[in-house]
This record gives sequence, structure tokens and C-alpha cells, in this order.
Amino acid sequence: MNEDKRKNLYVYNGGFLTEGRVRRIMDLAGYDIRLGAPGPDDLVGVWGHSPTAPRGEAVAAHQGAGIVRVEDSFLRSVRLGRDGAPAIGLNIDRRGVHFDPSTPSDLEVILSEDPLDDTALLNRAKAGIATLKTAQLSKYNAFDPKLAVPDPGYVLVIDQTRKDASIKASGADSNTFREMLFYAQTEHPVAPIIIKTHPETVAGHREGYFTQTDATDRISLCDAPLSPWALLDGAIAVYTVSSQLGFEAILAGHKPVVFGQPFYMGWGLTDDRKPLQRRQRTLTRAQLFAGAMILYPKWHDPFHDRLCSFEEAAATLASQAAAWRDDYQGWIAADIRLWKRKPLQQIFGGPQRVIFTKREGAFAKAKATNRRLMHWASSGVDDAVLVEDGFLRSRGLGADLIAPLSLVLDDVGIYYDATRPSRLEHLINAADSLTEFERDRATALIARIVDAGLSKYNLRSDPLPELPKGRRILVPGQVEDDASVRLGTSDVTDNAGLLAAVRKSNPAAVIIYKPHPDVEAGLRPGKVADAEALADVILRNTDPIAAINAVDEVWTMTSLLGFEALLRGRAVTCLGSPFYAGWGLTDDRAMPIPRRQARVDLAALVHATLIAYPRYFDPVTGLACPVEVIVDRIENDDLPKPGRFNRSLAKLQGLFASYAYLWR
Repeated sequence: MNEDKRKNLYVYNGGFLTEGRVRRIMDLAGYDIRLGAPGPDDLVGVWGHSPTAPRGEAVAAHQGAGIVRVEDSFLRSVRLGRDGAPAIGLNIDRRGVHFDPSTPSDLEVILSEDPLDDTALLNRAKAGIATLKTAQLSKYNAFDPKLAVPDPGYVLVIDQTRKDASIKASGADSNTFREMLFYAQTEHPVAPIIIKTHPETVAGHREGYFTQTDATDRISLCDAPLSPWALLDGAIAVYTVSSQLGFEAILAGHKPVVFGQPFYMGWGLTDDRKPLQRRQRTLTRAQLFAGAMILYPKWHDPFHDRLCSFEEAAATLASQAAAWRDDYQGWIAADIRLWKRKPLQQIFGGPQRVIFTKREGAFAKAKATNRRLMHWASSGVDDAVLVEDGFLRSRGLGADLIAPLSLVLDDVGIYYDATRPSRLEHLINAADSLTEFERDRATALIARIVDAGLSKYNLRSDPLPELPKGRRILVPGQVEDDASVRLGTSDVTDNAGLLAAVRKSNPAAVIIYKPHPDVEAGLRPGKVADAEALADVILRNTDPIAAINAVDEVWTMTSLLGFEALLRGRAVTCLGSPFYAGWGLTDDRAMPIPRRQARVDLAALVHATLIAYPRYFDPVTGLACPVEVIVDRIENDDLPKPGRFNRSLAKLQGLFASYAYLWR
């Protein structure tokens, strides 16, 4: 039967039926899961070498059906599968199972027979390795990269869970682990030994082979939620039986000592104490990665419910891991308006629910409960992480109480406050360390945003009127009490002053003024009484992106439209100090900021601003997501529609702004 046709897959393990993600990936991979007795042209699905696998093996042998063995992929989830976290990918193998050396698996055949010499594939593999390191991704990801690791110079010995199928398949047992620890000590007689405890052991699900009774003045157990990549960086040698961490050790530059026969041994990248004679090929790290992470697994995109590439799966997991790492301690959120609490709970309340409170006593409460303290950025508080809307915010105004699709967390300052550093400023200053993949991703994101005509609010607007010919300058108005104006301007501080300065510097140009949407809506201050005397054209309720596309330049105080103009190749002059000024991309008329040292290109600025800095939330799935998902949602208008009372409540909020305590 043609391998491309769908296959009936008979199963005798309830997990195939009850675990929705597993079932869906199998369906997308072309398998129709069924119950009953298979025919000779059907297949039987079993989970690796699990305790339930013999049922399926017996049925397959009796019926003459083939077997498909399924296992989690090598990037799995943030939390453990035993804690209910769904897998982001599966290894679906028609020959064997990757950890069992008794018979070659599909993965081993790829590694031994595939040419693995395609330049594009190997470039993807090299970029993939860099992505895992940069995003600190492992099979499980509920660890905190910010936690301090032991001083470097130790030998890392990797523990595993007792009776794990990969240990049994390698012919290993508890004596193998004792032997491994003995050799780690004798081959490195001076170095300290750190035994890394398996996450499932730490969680209390399964016992490991080592306990605190094995600790000595030289040997210590590490059960803290530390980054595996950070631990590998400090190690002078790595010892394992068959742990996947041995694979990651290879990617980190080690040649691990291996006492079992996992998929990654036998290719010249490991010190094999139990060689497998049929594996004679020598591979590079990129080739091993290409086979194991790009060609072998089936990766799932939960946002579009389809199979996807390794890169898409890694971006998804990176987003969710970063969110967990931000939130796992829990949050105290002080003085958050009532309407903002539901979206903040959705976005930040995954591991632990956000506790909302008043500012008084919030710091002490956070300290007493070992939680992080959050304030909205405009609060002016310095003892907290500041939160603010992101740059691809929504389809609709915040002033209309439309929930955000992106938010930024800043533990240094906040991006619009030019008087002090911010996390975004640090990211831009470090942009020279971007990998080629990161730069390519940013370049692709720019193209998508430009092609889709996206902006911060993505409002439905009137068509652009015909504009006078000549050198056209767009002047975006701003909300005059906005913090970015207060903290990012000095000489020119309001819309009237901005228009006057632009006219004075460009007496012959066509000046096109676009009031801010919140000002147009009557919700915020910033109206210019004599705008018609200073501007040739006033664009009301007009698409800002269409306006940018129709002009030659943008002059602004600190408006985000200046950044959006940069995306579209327009010249931008800044009379204030927005986050995108001072890096060599704008004509800066304000006093320079000495902290902004880097000279970056647009891709580097965009990677920091739209990929690395914000948090994105998908309201369809309720998951943290990559920026590309939000671009899809906005472009396709695939978003929940606001309730009928949003607009009226927003107007009431504007009318009664001085009575804010009523809705806080």
C-alpha cells in the first residue's frame, strides 16, 4: 500500500484515545486511530516499550499487522507529561523505537543512510542548535535560567528514572549507574562531581538511581530547577547512560561519556563505553541534529492545528517556556484597573493566579509570599516589574477597553522612559550577538507586517484621500499626557509645538497631520486648535499605514508611527527620544542618550522590539505564542469580538477619569 495514503491504526493503550494532542498529531500524520482487530494491511500503534506495549505487539503478531511505535519528541513541553502537559511533537517510528538498539529505528536509518549533506538543511540545523541555546530549551522546560549554577569545573553525572525503558533497552541497570559514577570519579580525581537529578524524580513521580546517601564532600546532587544549558556550560565532562541530556551535551560542545546505547551514540560524537558495531558513520553535530530534530519528528502547531516545522515548534515552546519562567513564582499586581484584571489574569496567571491588590503594602506582600510585584508602567513605581502594552497590541483601542494581544514586562525601566535604561534598550545594545536565524526571522517578520499593513491598533479606517503633490511629511499627533511624551521630550512637548517645529524646518513641504486615535475619539487630551493653520492636510480616522506609505518622511516626538515608518523604509526625524531613536536609524534632533551605544540595522531593532521584548497571548487557544501567530490573528481577523458594552464603558471611563477609584 502507498505510504502516502492514510492508514488504519489500531490501538490498545487508552492514551491514544484520551490524550487529545497525541491523537491529533497522529491524525495529522495520516493515521486513523481505531479499536478492534486489525487486518494484514492495517497497523497497530503502541507507546514505545511501555507496559501496555505487549498488548499491541501480541495483536500485531497474531493478525500479521505492522507496528508503529510512538514516543514523545526530543522537545516536549514546559511542564512534565505526568503533570498533564501536552507534547508539542511525536516521534512516530515504523521500524522500532529510537532508544532501543536491538533493531534499527527510523531515526537510526536516517542517521546512517541519509546523505545529510544538504546545505540548507545543515544551516537550519546549526540555527536550530543556536535557538535551543539562546532560548534555553530542553525536553522539559520548567526551569529558571536566571538561577545561579555551581562554579565551573565540575563533572556532570546525569541521573535517570528507575526502570526507564531506554535503560532496559540498553541492557543497563543500577549497577551501570554505579559504574558510571565510579569512572567519573577515577577519571577526574580532583574535580567535584555534580549528579543532575531527573525532573520526574524531583516532582515525586519516579525514583532515580542516586539519592542524598550518595553525596560526599566531593559529590553533590542537583535537584534545583537550573537550566541544563547553564549546567553544561560549567562542566568539564559529562557522563550519562542514555539520558537525552547527553544529546544536549553534544549540542553544547561536549563529547559525553555514554554507558548505554541511546540514539546519539556511535556517530563519533560520544565516548562510547558500550559500542554498537553497526554504527560506523561519523556525523557532525549539525547532521545529528538535522536527523533527530528536523527530519524525524512530527511537530504540531497548536495555533493553526497543523503539522509544522521544527523552527515553528521551537518558537512556540520558547514563548511558552519564557512565559512560565516569568510567572512561576506568582505575581502581586498593584493598582490594576478592574477592566485590565481579566486579561492580565489570562496572560500572567498560568502557573499561579495573579493576586490583585492596592499599592499600599504591595511590596511587603510580595516579599512575604515570595512573589514578583507588578505595576502598570504609568504608575511611576520603581520597586516593581513594570507592565505595558506591546507594539502589536490589538485590533481596537485600549481606551475602548479592547484586551491586549501583547504586553511587555520590564524589570529595568520601561521602553518609553528615555530618562533611564530599559530592558528593551539592553536588548538593542546587545543586538550584535544575534544569530543568522534570528536576523532572518526578523526580516521575514518585517515583510509580513508590511505586506499585511499592520500597526499597533489595526483600526478599520476611512480610505486615504488624494494628497497634494510635493515632498510629503507625515506628523503623527500624540496623547499629550502620555508618559512617552512626558518622559521622552524636552524642547517640543505637545502637538502644537510639534507642528510648528515641522513647519518651521520645512516651509515648502506638504505637512500632513494625523491626530491620535484616542484624541480623535475624545478619550484623551491632545487636540490642536489651529491645526489647519499649520498643516496642509489633516487626516481624520484614516489608516495610519496608508498615510505612511503615501509620504516621504515622518516627523514625530515619540510616536510609535515613527517605528512603523522605519519598517516601511521611510525617513524618520525624532524631536524627542523614543525607543527607536539613537541607534543610527533616525535623524535625531533631541539631545543624544549616551547609553545607546550600538549602531544597528532594522532587523536587529525589530528582533529586539517585536520578538525578544514582548509577551504575546493568543486569545483563541489561551496560550503564550510567538509574534507570528498574532500577525496571523490580526491579519485574518481571527479574534474574539469585543462585548457590546465595551465602547459605552470606555466613554464613561473617559468622562469620569477623576473618579478612577470607581473601577479600580
